[in-house]
Amino acid sequence: MAAPIRRGLLSAAATPLSSLTDALLATRLASHLLTTPHLPASLLPATPLPLPVHLHILRHPALPPASKLSFFLAATPPAASPLLASTFPALLRALAAGSPPLLDALLPFALSSPCPAALLPALLASLLSASRLDAALALLDAAPPDLLPRLAAAALPSLIASPDLVAAVPAIRRLLPIASHPPPVRATNRLLLALSKEDLSDDFRHVFDEMSRRGLPSNVRFYNICIHAFGKWRQLDISLRLFAAMKAATPPVTPDICTYNSVIRALVVGGRVTDALVAFDEMKSAGIEPDAFTYRAIMSGCCKSFRMDDALRVFHEMRGSSAASDVVVYNSLLDGLFKAKKLDEACGFFETMVADGIQCSASTHNTVIDGLFKNGRAEAACRLFYELRRKGQLLDGIAYSIMVREFCKEGVGDQVAEALELVKEMEQRGFVVDLVTITSLLIGFNKSKRWDLEEQIVKFIRDGSVLPDAVRWKSNMMVALRGPQDRGKDGTPMFSFDGNMDDVMSLVNPVGRTDTDEGPPNNDPKDDWSLSPHLDHLAKRADSLNSSVIFTMHRGQRVQGTGAKSFDADMVNTYLSIFLAKGKLSVACKLFEIFMKMGNKGTSYTYNSLMTSFVKKGYLKQVWAVLHERGGQLCPNDVATYNLIIQGLGQMGEPEVASTIIDRLSKKGVYMDIVMYNTLINQFGKVGKLEEASCLFEQIIRSGMKPDVVTFNTLININAKAGRLKEADKYLRRMITEGIAPNHATETILVFLHKEIEKKRQQDK
Repeated sequence: MAAPIRRGLLSAAATPLSSLTDALLATRLASHLLTTPHLPASLLPATPLPLPVHLHILRHPALPPASKLSFFLAATPPAASPLLASTFPALLRALAAGSPPLLDALLPFALSSPCPAALLPALLASLLSASRLDAALALLDAAPPDLLPRLAAAALPSLIASPDLVAAVPAIRRLLPIASHPPPVRATNRLLLALSKEDLSDDFRHVFDEMSRRGLPSNVRFYNICIHAFGKWRQLDISLRLFAAMKAATPPVTPDICTYNSVIRALVVGGRVTDALVAFDEMKSAGIEPDAFTYRAIMSGCCKSFRMDDALRVFHEMRGSSAASDVVVYNSLLDGLFKAKKLDEACGFFETMVADGIQCSASTHNTVIDGLFKNGRAEAACRLFYELRRKGQLLDGIAYSIMVREFCKEGVGDQVAEALELVKEMEQRGFVVDLVTITSLLIGFNKSKRWDLEEQIVKFIRDGSVLPDAVRWKSNMMVALRGPQDRGKDGTPMFSFDGNMDDVMSLVNPVGRTDTDEGPPNNDPKDDWSLSPHLDHLAKRADSLNSSVIFTMHRGQRVQGTGAKSFDADMVNTYLSIFLAKGKLSVACKLFEIFMKMGNKGTSYTYNSLMTSFVKKGYLKQVWAVLHERGGQLCPNDVATYNLIIQGLGQMGEPEVASTIIDRLSKKGVYMDIVMYNTLINQFGKVGKLEEASCLFEQIIRSGMKPDVVTFNTLININAKAGRLKEADKYLRRMITEGIAPNHATETILVFLHKEIEKKRQQDK
């Protein structure tokens, strides 16, 4: 049997042996390594083995990788540099294919070699290709300093190409500054795109700064990724500078449809919808046809800023183009119409959506149900929900949560019981019973005094993840709150403010200096050949477009929806809402203090909740202090923040300042909602400035919004109290013409108006 085995061993070798001696020696060594990986020194000759013998053993398909490694370490002295050039790569291929963990054992050998520069790059590449990240980093730590830049440059592409790129980010950040040359642009683009998708803004900025130091590549995809990412993170100035830099590069990088889409989206996220519309027109003038993403970004910005006329104009343009509309666009328009109080138009648009063959999604139904509730059509909303549930059509946990919220809002016992049944159904259908739903139920239980229902809901959700976490968090919170109260009454000394009204004006200026409100100055040189003059102008004054007090188009949410990572913030916001609703401002401030000392950051909802209570209690200086606090936390202001500012200035007797703020925000493209207008109309009415209040009403109409019942109630009330009965009657008739249903406040105002009319008649007699 020995002869056939030897013939098999010889035929299996990939490299022919040059002599009979080499063949016999190779056969003897291979036979021993087949039985044990350890190679005794007695089998090795005193002189170094010939290269064919080495290659025969290392390429032998029947030998296990451990045996090949043992043979290499025993038969290859580090000083045998002529052999290493051929044998080391062969060993690396064998170990990487058969047993990658064995590659780790080669590091001491490579470092002790007289010429580590010849071995370490190949070993590093094999370790990275085999996903041996820890061993690769150990190699880099132990590498000679003069060799490290070269190794770092060689390692970066492999690290970027690794399956778990996020895990490799710390190593990439450490190696990038010391690498002899940056990674190829395709690898850089892959890295930046991954960091953007994972929302790792700090790591993204580190890589971008390093690339900037070395010189930005002339690659349109690189610029598109960076413009999109910085725009998403509300760093509009960097996005605009990059747009200008790509056209000034050598050779110039021509913006494409993705570039314009990214710039337009950055402008929308930064609250500059007017500039986004101009950029949209410039893009079309440049011969670039908008696509679905362009229309989606533009219409989303118009809807969120209540510019519904512009939104519908762009929508009709999209329908006449080759761009395919999708359900996201229709949902955005539906939401905007409902929030602008255009109920009839929203319902008509919903029918248009069905006629166009757009398949409604769960978000569509959620938008319609929520919009009907908020526009005083609760019966229609309930009818739609139950009809969809009966047909088994698209309903998700958000739809159920909306219904629970509305049923629990008034605290009627039967409605709270119905809300509980819906929560049970949510649990049965596998929907998450989140903190929003639980809070709504607790409010309903409290208002209706139906504490017997609380035990039922605990029974249904106690096996889930939310309730045990909430109970545990509440227990820890109560222990912390029992600590000594070292703050004064209502906790207001937590937020101290010693500024004046000028400081307040600077706080509410969300996009920089006031001298940039209008278009480009007369002395601003223009490029007559530029296809995007407005964007070029914005890029030149990019520094003025950002400030520490940034503005977001999105309202702050109590629950951020990021799972366990945001649980503490969600619970703080939930309990803050409960404490503040009960008037326990001191407890709420104590909870906020504990939360911040733990190193957490508040959300927009957190700060807005505190500001609401401070405004109601008249602690107006503390409102400005909260603005300072949130600015330091880079927590963006939203429209709810400005509503509170307007309300606070009105209580201070400064409606003119509030009106100036609204004018300034309007010029900068920051949108106002109906609540802000209603608040300012009321403040003007209190100080007898009825003409200004009427002008605001007309401004509401011009902006594309529809006045609501609060608007008309306020106008009727302030005119009636000022003795302007004809004006009050005019607004009453217009309210009826608009089809806006009166509420209980309307009835009270009408009683007062009727008494004033009768009094006037008696005086005329």
